Formats: sequence, structure tokens, C-alpha cells
Amino acid sequence: MAIPTFLADLRALVGTRKLWLSAAAAVVLDDQDRVLLAQRADDGRWALPGGILEPGEEPADGVVRECFEETGVEVVPEVLASVSVTPDVTYPNGDVTQYLVLVFRCRAVGGEARINDDESLAVGWFGMDELPPMIEQEHQRLREGREAKGGTFFTWDGKERS
Repeated sequence: MAIPTFLADLRALVGTRKLWLSAAAAVVLDDQDRVLLAQRADDGRWALPGGILEPGEEPADGVVRECFEETGVEVVPEVLASVSVTPDVTYPNGDVTQYLVLVFRCRAVGGEARINDDESLAVGWFGMDELPPMIEQEHQRLREGREAKGGTFFTWDGKERS
């Protein structure tokens, strides 16, 4: 899986030092209340579609781009559901990153769920009672996306708000 060119250029300068990056994730629900998930090629985990935002890219544009690149599904962002910060992530090559993650609830408007690039091993729609194994962060983002009614979930002073 290739990393964005801007990130490869930056890594050439800073090595494995911790980088602060922005990312967007999509909670895409269909009319049967199923969620769109992709199985990641890098670690085999099932996750919401999403990824690193390009420099200067609007987050909503980024979530649309990432969703299509990974799943072949065209979406329209409806609600910014949550804003959070991940713990440090250390990759097998030693690179360290921390992410600001923006989760959008999105509506599918076209395309067909399929493996659309080398970032996904599998793509599919899943009912809430038939979800594949996912890490807790993904479950939390899914809950926030489903529950967002126009407000945004965030943490302030150690307490969750919406």
C-alpha cells in the first residue's frame, strides 16, 4: 500500500519521528441500515472507509475521495459526526504518527461496493447484528456516526460531549 506522495516526501526529511496528520472516516449507511466496511490490506482488519487527508484538502472532499478509492461507492457527507485524536500509532517500519480523525456520516449515492484499489482485501455491506470483528475505535466511530443528529461528538476536559 503506497503512502501519499506528500507524506513520503516529508518522511524523507523527518525520518520516523512522530507526525501529526489529519484523517477522515466515513460511516456509510444504506436504506437497510447496513454499514459499508472495507478489510484493510495492510493489517487485515475490518474498518470504516477512510484515510489521510491531502494538504489543503477539505475534510468532506477527502472522505468522499477515500470512500470511492477504497470501496467504489460514491457518497455525500451529511453530518460531521465526531472529532477525535488517536493514541500514537507506530508502524512496522518504525514510523510514528498521531491522527486527528474526522468522522462523517455519509449517504451512498452511486457506485457499487467492490475492491477498488490495493488498500482493500474485501468490501461489503453489513447489518449491525452481523459486523465482522473490528477494533473498539471502529465500533466507537460507527456508534457516533449512527447517533449523530446534527451535533458533533468530541471530548473536552476528559468528558464526551455532543
